Amino acid sequence: MATTLEKFIHSLDLRALPRVLQIQSGIYCQGSVYEMFGNECCLSTEEVIKVIGFKINKLIASICENNEVSQFSAKVELPLSFPGLFKVVADKTPYVSIEEIARKVSIGPTRFGHPCFYSTEDIKLANFTIKRDEQITFNSVEEVHGTMAVNCVVVRNNQPHCFALPLSQEGEFYECEDDQIYTLKEIAEWKIPKCRSRIVKLSNTLYMWDSSSPLPENFDGCLVLMPVYEVQAVMKSRKDIVHILSDLDVEVKDVTDCYDISSFLQPLSLEDIFERTSKEFPMVAEIMEGPSGSQKPYNLLSRGKEIVIYKKYQAARVLASEMRSDSSKRRYLIPMSYKGKFKRRPREFPTAYDLEIARSEKEHLHVVATKAFTSPHKELFSVSVGDQFLVQQCQTSEVLYEGRKKLIDVLACEQILSDSYKKVLLPMYMEGGFVEVIHDKKQYHLSEVCKEFQLPFNVKVSVRDLSIDKDVLAAAPGLQFEEEITDSYLLISSASSPVESWEIPVYRLNVLVHLLSKDVQTVVPPVTRTTVEEVSEEEYCMLRRYENLTVHPPPRPPKKPT
Repeated sequence: MATTLEKFIHSLDLRALPRVLQIQSGIYCQGSVYEMFGNECCLSTEEVIKVIGFKINKLIASICENNEVSQFSAKVELPLSFPGLFKVVADKTPYVSIEEIARKVSIGPTRFGHPCFYSTEDIKLANFTIKRDEQITFNSVEEVHGTMAVNCVVVRNNQPHCFALPLSQEGEFYECEDDQIYTLKEIAEWKIPKCRSRIVKLSNTLYMWDSSSPLPENFDGCLVLMPVYEVQAVMKSRKDIVHILSDLDVEVKDVTDCYDISSFLQPLSLEDIFERTSKEFPMVAEIMEGPSGSQKPYNLLSRGKEIVIYKKYQAARVLASEMRSDSSKRRYLIPMSYKGKFKRRPREFPTAYDLEIARSEKEHLHVVATKAFTSPHKELFSVSVGDQFLVQQCQTSEVLYEGRKKLIDVLACEQILSDSYKKVLLPMYMEGGFVEVIHDKKQYHLSEVCKEFQLPFNVKVSVRDLSIDKDVLAAAPGLQFEEEITDSYLLISSASSPVESWEIPVYRLNVLVHLLSKDVQTVVPPVTRTTVEEVSEEEYCMLRRYENLTVHPPPRPPKKPT
């Protein structure tokens, strides 16, 4: 039965891919040429295409009041790169079964793919009862004892209780409130159910408003998002991926069950390659879709190029940011193999508590006060601008407060005078300002900085890496090494001239390949080259957020006595 491409995509479950479609009729059915993102394709009547994926390309947003849209609501087009953070408003329309939730809601391995629902009635299982209005977290969909089910968890008294709900389970299930904030891209990928719209509330904008902005000035209301999908498809006559928007006026028919799907090329993403077992490497692949760029290694990933993929692995990187006060701050991932050298740069500390966090047993932290502070206690020191201190240690001290003695946390320091030192105590709650004085003139390799000092740490390139053509770090006025992270990489080289191999990131490059049944000339990769990778602001936030899931923040500084 024929249906519009838009209706087909809106009702299609990603798990049902790939699907083979036959073009039936429409504006583009008479052999006309359709161009999208630089790809021209001819969608003739009875043309057969294999749909391998679809994703939201853009969002049509209706500005709403009281979480409702009227026919007079203004509509704007929002790109997925829109610089703002949003909160998701819980859907008030119930789901009538677990099967409907599994079919319409994204459930996956990342924390974005763990939606939460509650039932309006108790659900009695074999050895467990889910109480009404109790939050149920959906973790994965899989076969359990021959029956398709959703693996779920309920937390009671800080104890998780795991169980499986069969897809056949019926009831009235509502979305739970979500207090997290998301980018528009994250919402598009994980938080818009199939065949439903999504209401979001703008939580924070990451840009300065101007007349070209799609949203009104000072807008802080709700938006109803309707997705327009980009369909990725393979045609039998081509070796690349074609992209078709779902709102194209074309009728299609699903002919998957009566077509040999293996007669099409099988595109694989870098994530697909990374999920393969180590025994399957090395392999030869042809690029079907890749990034544009003339610099290595991106020039190896242009369409039609053949590459050898030697192995997959995890590699360490240091996440660094330029030390700039303006908004043009650039972010980098620096490999441990970087051959340049660094000199230390002064750090800035807004409070005495930050001095305590930064102090080291290896050397005295020497700082200069940039802001005056008058102590409310005579037992503690009052700071003037220009005072210099050597930070010693944290301790407690007795002060007189409202006629009574009280113990508070203080920072023991030595004030540097012209010809002597004076022991002083600074209150830990002190809000001031300090700049580090650097005496260390040594030059450090990246691995030495990570080994000898606690991050974050300020540096400047003193000797650039001569093994790379253009060292972008050398031009930076200063760098702050924020944290060391571990990321996933593939090691590749050109199949035609494998003189050097390169590490490429798995999760930050949009590359599609298909494997070739060719023998690898040598299983030992040539000399490995790495590159300093510049990351976007969005990628930077994602890296920091994922990494910080396992890092506990320091305790809050003590408050000033009231």
